[in-house]
Amino acid sequence: MAVSISIANVCTYGFTVLAARILGPHEYGAVAALMATLLVINVFSLGLQATGARRVSAEPQHRAEIEHELLRVGWLSSCVLGVLMLIASPLLEHVLRLEGVVPAVLIAVASVPLTLIGAQSGVLQGERRWPPLSAIYLGLGIPRLVIGVAFVLWRPTQTFAMVGITIAALVPAVVGWLALRHPDREPAAPVAAGAERRHPTRDILREVAHNSTALLAFFALSNADVVVARHALDNHLAGIYAAGLILAKAMMFLPQFVVVVAFPDMSTAANRRPALLKSLAAVGALGVVGIAGAFLLPGLALLFVGGPEYSEISDQLWLFAVLGTVLSMLQLLIYAVLARSGRRPVLLVWLGFAAVVGIGLHASSVLGLLGVVLTCDTLLLVALLVTDVLRPGRLDRAARDLPRSAAAP
Repeated sequence: MAVSISIANVCTYGFTVLAARILGPHEYGAVAALMATLLVINVFSLGLQATGARRVSAEPQHRAEIEHELLRVGWLSSCVLGVLMLIASPLLEHVLRLEGVVPAVLIAVASVPLTLIGAQSGVLQGERRWPPLSAIYLGLGIPRLVIGVAFVLWRPTQTFAMVGITIAALVPAVVGWLALRHPDREPAAPVAAGAERRHPTRDILREVAHNSTALLAFFALSNADVVVARHALDNHLAGIYAAGLILAKAMMFLPQFVVVVAFPDMSTAANRRPALLKSLAAVGALGVVGIAGAFLLPGLALLFVGGPEYSEISDQLWLFAVLGTVLSMLQLLIYAVLARSGRRPVLLVWLGFAAVVGIGLHASSVLGLLGVVLTCDTLLLVALLVTDVLRPGRLDRAARDLPRSAAAP
């Protein structure tokens, strides 16, 4: 899993770097905003995956019922989300100042398979079927690099970049469909006729909604600045800022495997705090290495965010590495909240999002906007550490008050 996630992240990062080089600041700024939008609406997929993995792992004897209900919810929610995004495409065109409505429509189309794979991945993760789950992650990364770059080279526009991304999004959904239909898959016990349903659709939807809301808060926070940049700065500076965010996002997703490994331990009261502290230390150590590299070798770091065309940001790249490290720690804390079905810390994340948008819109330079975002995110990290690590008892009691069907195992 660590290898497949790393390859997927490297491929996604590779597409971003090559797209920035080929498209240039003006066109890439729009593509970065579209990618950030897609990442935000993809939180429902992550909510489906977290819900399915927790339920299948906790009650494998009811896998057949869980799989049936979860995939049903996955198909329904993916279609509904796609229609809603299609209706909202003219608004998205206006907000992101796109060259036309087609890129926004392609976002709506891509959201359907990307949401569905959340349900597929949740079942496979709960069954601990790591090879097919790894294949889904690889399907998310490799096709985006190959197909996406091919379309950008063919026509270096934001529209053709999104065509490549949309086609690539179909690959992991097909991989997941094949994995769940594979003849070597272990058979699941059928649901007895007339038996009481332990995992009704409404309970799954309720848990998915809670998990998705928490993840939405984080991804809205971590992607708000690229949208704010499109309004606070001119197109050129917005593209420069988006290039710096390539390094920040690389630093954010680099320790993603730590979250995967630590999540089971963070779900138990006895191991939760030690696992969280060790994970924070691991993420911090990786962050220090990345920050030092960007500070000592800014020319090399510049090659990874688009090359000489973005040279005016080379001296600030280490600050973007700091931002990415802070975001990776915030991501770990959000998953710690999901592991115990906590709710209250999510409100702090929404407050952080509001602060980034409200204050960031008044920024007039790349460094000014970066300073606003870094300050807001750091203050939020401190607040979550205080509420979630130093004072976990009250929050854990709140989690125990949730209905059993929504509580973490």
